[in-house]
Amino acid sequence: MKTREQARDRVDVIIDQIAAITADSATTGQRDDLAAKALCYRLRRLAHYVETQLRRELASFGIELWELELLAYLHRSGSPYQATAGALQDAMQLTTGAVTKRVTALERRGWVERNIDPRDRRQILVRLTYEGEQRAMEVFRTKTETESRLLASLEPQTLHRLNSELHQLLLEMEGPVAD
Repeated sequence: MKTREQARDRVDVIIDQIAAITADSATTGQRDDLAAKALCYRLRRLAHYVETQLRRELASFGIELWELELLAYLHRSGSPYQATAGALQDAMQLTTGAVTKRVTALERRGWVERNIDPRDRRQILVRLTYEGEQRAMEVFRTKTETESRLLASLEPQTLHRLNSELHQLLLEMEGPVAD
């Protein structure tokens, strides 16, 4: 029986296939490229798996993951639980049109409302309604429990190390957040 470290995953199979195709011209740099490719495959697969599980858990509440993320962003902004459409666009990595579409959908459900910013009439403020806040609070615990359950097999020090390493990688790719 193989140990967990010896077990192969689906990405190992993919990387072996790629390596076999490029074996005749393999160099040290290409082996590093394969390691980077393997990491990217694993990150995408893990993100997809986590998102699928979260969607499954949230379905019983009649809420989509993107809806909860938008409501959560507004809730985290603190009272009066509002943000500009531009801030939502930046935080959720969406286009202007996608933010408009999502805000419209949540507005129809009564979970957010749009108002003109009284300090800058060119800006639209999206505000969490009482109903939206209640809906989000109802679902937050389930999302947190699901995330914890999915990562429960990791030792705490491994969880912290991975978090730290990915933090550094995101800083390299996206840069730091402006205060």
